[in-house]
Amino acid sequence: MFRTRLPRWMAAFWGFVVYMPVGMNYAAFVLLLATLLAGGDLRGRAQRMRQNPMWWPIMAYVAWTLLVLALRPHYRETPNDLFHGLRIAATMLMALALTREEAIWALRAFLLTTVLGLVAIAIHVTIGLPDVQLWRAIVVMQGNKSINNALLFALVGAVAAVIGLAHLHDLRRWHWAGPAFAATVVMAVLVSVVLPSRTSLLAMLACIFAACFHQWRSHPKGLAVALVAACVVAALGVWQMPQSIKNKFELGVQELEEAQAGVASEASWVSRYYMYRETARMMLDAPVAGLGIGAWTSEWKRRAPKVIDYKNMPHNDYLWMGSQGGIPGLLSLLGIMLAGVWVAWRRADLTGRIGFVAVLTMLIAANLNSAMRDAQIGLSLLWIVFLCLRLVREEGSPWRGVFPPRLGGLLVSGGPPPARPL
Repeated sequence: MFRTRLPRWMAAFWGFVVYMPVGMNYAAFVLLLATLLAGGDLRGRAQRMRQNPMWWPIMAYVAWTLLVLALRPHYRETPNDLFHGLRIAATMLMALALTREEAIWALRAFLLTTVLGLVAIAIHVTIGLPDVQLWRAIVVMQGNKSINNALLFALVGAVAAVIGLAHLHDLRRWHWAGPAFAATVVMAVLVSVVLPSRTSLLAMLACIFAACFHQWRSHPKGLAVALVAACVVAALGVWQMPQSIKNKFELGVQELEEAQAGVASEASWVSRYYMYRETARMMLDAPVAGLGIGAWTSEWKRRAPKVIDYKNMPHNDYLWMGSQGGIPGLLSLLGIMLAGVWVAWRRADLTGRIGFVAVLTMLIAANLNSAMRDAQIGLSLLWIVFLCLRLVREEGSPWRGVFPPRLGGLLVSGGPPPARPL
């Protein structure tokens, strides 16, 4: 009994430490993998993974990575990039291998640690917290771990908006819409002021608009009203946006103009301009099979302006894979995200919509940052996203089990279960 329950606890542990330093995330990854292997029912877990629609896109990505490894040149960074490439696939597969109950426990722990994170931020803003590494990236902006935390807050905000939208048409439940939208506003403030992140704000806004299409795709009038309302709210949000975040967007436009004029600097979007341009050229230099696993760092040092040649990731996971594995490599990684969008889109209820906004957040984050390749993001955001996708394959309203009993009633099921639930 202890051995069979251990994976549930380890899945919850990983859900609980997603905001914490990357060492904790790696520890959770290893512990869960070990308990899955030792906990029995390996045949059942393998069957669960193989029957999931995400299995073949992930296998195509792994197979192409190994084929490129066998056929193309090797570099000093090859072991490191191979590890991260396979770690990405392993994170996805472990989420898909969980039972319904294990996935629910992991998401319960994620919601609990999100609440604790909000409490920590409130305490830090009001009276201050000691400078401790365990929560530093939650309460102040500090590198990619804070970007991960901002993206997770943005995902929670988008999910809250989804829940609010689901109750607008039901007069018996409309009172839940207000608290849900209030949670969205709180998360928007967090990613604007406490952990200012342009990527997170853009992802949240895009996901809310996309959720309108998901919910009212069969009701043109409802969709039109929802989009108008979303545009009004977005306009009000932009109007009331803190000056600091407006300055970040203005600075981004200025940096792109400078980069296009030939200026090289360490500024965020100047660096991205050169990284995207040169990484795309790497892919086009070897479009069929790429330059080889681990090629990006050495090629970047050879091609990049000296002031930014120390970078070790291109801030775009699809181009990173394209430089290593050619156009098929880019498509293999992008195909996983698009398959996730399709799987969630096919399920018309709230569970499908939550999975839909989760995978869209990942799709956008991986396009504007190294959200899979960088373990500080790819061990947390990717884990939570695929837990949401895992529940898309479950019957009924699995998210009812994630929330406390008094809140579980706010999750209504607005569509049929998947054709082949696991």
